[in-house]
Amino acid sequence: EDDVIEIGPGIGALTEQLAKRAHHVMALEIDSRLIPVLDETLSPYENVTIVEQDVLKADLKALIAENFDGSHRIKLVANLPYYITTPIIMHLLDVDVDFETIVVMMQKEVADRLAASPGTKDYGSLSVAVKYDMDARVAFIVPKTVFIPQPKVDSAIIALRRREEKPFAPEDEQFFKKLVRGIFMHRRKSLWNNLQNFLGKEAETKEKMERALEKAEIDKSVRAERLTIEQMVCLADALTDEKLN
Repeated sequence: EDDVIEIGPGIGALTEQLAKRAHHVMALEIDSRLIPVLDETLSPYENVTIVEQDVLKADLKALIAENFDGSHRIKLVANLPYYITTPIIMHLLDVDVDFETIVVMMQKEVADRLAASPGTKDYGSLSVAVKYDMDARVAFIVPKTVFIPQPKVDSAIIALRRREEKPFAPEDEQFFKKLVRGIFMHRRKSLWNNLQNFLGKEAETKEKMERALEKAEIDKSVRAERLTIEQMVCLADALTDEKLN
């Protein structure tokens, strides 16, 4: 009974299995050479729509309105192209679509970053962006030995479920998201150095940043990877109060 969006159906192996189980499947394929193959592979299924578009450029909300009836839960299922996994995940988080669940296969290294906790080497802006909107868990590992030809890395299936309520609500959500990207810009630099690169090095700006850090009770010498999402929200709000957003 679910409506499912698939990114990059290829020749339709996963698409066919989704079609057998879902109410309707809309698959976005960027390679025009695969469209005739998909038309043939999926011809037995009336509940599949193939859309020749790049997911990063597509108006997903308009495509959903055009191809789904609006009375079913929407899930996204995909084997993501590894070279473009992060931009696609960030795009899906930013679009105004209420995905109930996103289940995708990706390189294990990227999956580890999505599910990482503060203080670990994998924790970064991607971890924060995902955890802010979704509950993320690695469902299982897919070893490289099951692929032909065999890649050099293992893969992982990660499941993202939309939070019913976000635990923290920044005053300015767009600024909060920009701040997260800014403070992780140079991972080996301190929070203070990244803040200066992000907001500026003018004397007045630095005074405001120092007041904001004091209000948020954050040491300016710490690295961003040590901060929890709650601390980042507190810092974003303190900087907003100082009119630095």
